[in-house]
Amino acid sequence: MASDVETQVPAQTDTRLVSGKKIPFKWVAVFIILGLFIPYFVQGYVAFQGTLIMIYAVAILGLNLLTGFNGQFSLGHSAFYAIGAYTAAVLVYHLDWPVYATIPVGGLVCFVAGFLFGLPALRLEGLYLALATFALGVAVPQILKSSHLEELTGGVQGLDVFRPAVPEFLVNNLAMNMDRWWYFIAFFVMLFMFWLAWNLINSRSGRAMMAIRDNPIAAKSMGINTSLYKSLTFGLSAFYTGIAGAMAAIVIEFVAPDSFTFQLSILLFIGLVIGGTGSIWGSIFGGFFILFVPNFAEEISTGLSYAVFGVILILVIYVMPSGFAGLVNILSVRFKKLFGAKTS
Repeated sequence: MASDVETQVPAQTDTRLVSGKKIPFKWVAVFIILGLFIPYFVQGYVAFQGTLIMIYAVAILGLNLLTGFNGQFSLGHSAFYAIGAYTAAVLVYHLDWPVYATIPVGGLVCFVAGFLFGLPALRLEGLYLALATFALGVAVPQILKSSHLEELTGGVQGLDVFRPAVPEFLVNNLAMNMDRWWYFIAFFVMLFMFWLAWNLINSRSGRAMMAIRDNPIAAKSMGINTSLYKSLTFGLSAFYTGIAGAMAAIVIEFVAPDSFTFQLSILLFIGLVIGGTGSIWGSIFGGFFILFVPNFAEEISTGLSYAVFGVILILVIYVMPSGFAGLVNILSVRFKKLFGAKTS
């Protein structure tokens, strides 16, 4: 009798556990259309700022993969940002590489560096891991200033990186200039990196990453190789940050050790929290926040800019305790309930 009941009642399984969430194509399409037309309605410097926002968004997403989706803390991602930037700068300045080819190479070099750093860091968790990454973020700028590496890195003076001219047919047919050209490059790189992150998170590997974040002991008991996944996630996070650093070096056309201080790590971490921990698209808002709010605070009061920035940060966290992505999710649920109640 029991067997008959079992055959008549099918097992209910959440399909997202097997195939992952579906990409919301209508919202992605709207975002892409807006992104393609924005640089034609703004001035050149605003397009340059938009490029920096997308570069920061890629770096924040890399940190989010490590912290938001895998539960490891890092206060030293400015080091990987610097390694990616200097990889691109050295290849262009010393070896005359095409600037476009240096972007993936910068990411791959950072992947190796992040993976190797993640191996000894496996013994560390929580505050101890954060302290180790803090040491990395503090040490790398000093290493770049070293007299032993001055011929390669330029020492304190840094290196210049010159962007090539925009293809002539784009200038003639699409009114393309340098700021718009690199805006579109950063835009499509960001879309590609977001797509990779989405597919990763909604795969078996992504679910293993999040299982380690939620309960490492339970994940290990289920047969997940926690050591391997932690090291690979650290490398992947560094890969994203290295891609961002390489693009930043090319767009700004200059690298110097003082551009990659520990303060950059703090800003990336702030962008992670403000955008929303465990959110992919929230990284864009995080990039917007860390680019504009510090400048806004300095315009209000040059001498008290850090105090103004701190007050703004406290207010934003009070209003959005789960980040911008969390606020949007809460509002969308409330709107659905409101309009659902009216229609019923």
